[in-house]
Amino acid sequence: MNLPNKLTMMRVLLVPVFMVLAGMSQYGTETFNPALYLAAGVVFAIASFTDFLDGYLARKWKLVTDFGKFADPLADKMLTTAALIYMMVDGVCHPVVLALVLFREFAVAGVRMIAAGSGTVIAANMWGKVKTVLQMVTVIFYYFGAGLSGPDGIAPVTLITMVLCWAVAAVTLLSGVIYLWQNRECFAQAK
Repeated sequence: MNLPNKLTMMRVLLVPVFMVLAGMSQYGTETFNPALYLAAGVVFAIASFTDFLDGYLARKWKLVTDFGKFADPLADKMLTTAALIYMMVDGVCHPVVLALVLFREFAVAGVRMIAAGSGTVIAANMWGKVKTVLQMVTVIFYYFGAGLSGPDGIAPVTLITMVLCWAVAAVTLLSGVIYLWQNRECFAQAK
């Protein structure tokens, strides 16, 4: 396994670490521990950086593999979906936002499975990357903001995060429509 693929796998392994830290922080309770929220944000930021790094190294060193084309977006989905679920539980991400993100991811995964059946691996497009970056920036902003402001200064962080989450929903919907349109020939193959 090459280094970019190892970085992708590291991102997958950081998902449960992020989840434990976010869960242990007990956000919204009297025992909320902002330091654990900040630590969850740091883990998420490190995992997000591996997304940039693995793609950069794979292209630079010409180590792009079918495994990487498949596993990289899957690792991104695992990381961002886990974070958005926690944010929904915290009340800063509306369930509609999470539903749109999940619908888009299932639709894209379906197209990729159809394409894989004919031996084709479809990499992420530019809009999918924009969507992922916006999701990651939103999550990092929220966890760092909540961790640094503590329980008393969270209102501005919450408001900005809510706006960012709706922006995520819009970009996610747009990227999904573009992805499905660009790969519409996969539907003809499925018949």
